[in-house]
Amino acid sequence: MTDHLIPVFDLGGVFLDWNPMYLFRKLFDTEEDAQWFYDNICDGLWNLEFDAGKSYKEGVEEKANKFPQYFHQITAFNIRWHEMLTGLYDGTIDIHNELIGAEIPTFAITNFSREKFHECLEKYAFLQKFDGIVVSGNERLVKPDYRIYHRFLDRYSLSADQCVFIDDSYPNIAAARYVGMKAIHFKSPSQLREELITLGLPLKGLAG
Repeated sequence: MTDHLIPVFDLGGVFLDWNPMYLFRKLFDTEEDAQWFYDNICDGLWNLEFDAGKSYKEGVEEKANKFPQYFHQITAFNIRWHEMLTGLYDGTIDIHNELIGAEIPTFAITNFSREKFHECLEKYAFLQKFDGIVVSGNERLVKPDYRIYHRFLDRYSLSADQCVFIDDSYPNIAAARYVGMKAIHFKSPSQLREELITLGLPLKGLAG
């Protein structure tokens, strides 16, 4: 396929600037109230249920029945979901385009609800440029479950040592390394560029 390592990207936090607090700050009067809601009601573990395949209709209904006093804020988690996504990391987009221009195949493994991923696929052109994307909501497996990495490798007939996995979550990085991939813990596009160059990927160096 290529003599270079094959980049396998996460999407949220690497390409997409997604954070529920962007929405919650609009729903509550204070930062403290917004953070409390995120920590105790619509928290990360609950969001992971959608990434694992649960429908928003079912999940929001269950949560709203449990906390009826927050009905409007909980339903906003679905109907105003795109307000949690404020834009793209342009530096990562540039890296991706350079890799494509150099004829390096690119892939992604993402924790993403199948519903919201489908909406984003229509909205963001860069998502259509990957050679393959494994979406947790379709697989009903979420990172860092080792099985989703093995499913990716099997689906695209790749070996782990051919791949470099990029994610902003350290547990997901650790899982990728466990299955035999090289991995980069993403902190910024410039850091990612430097580390990919060190691994031999044909990217432009950062200007002085």
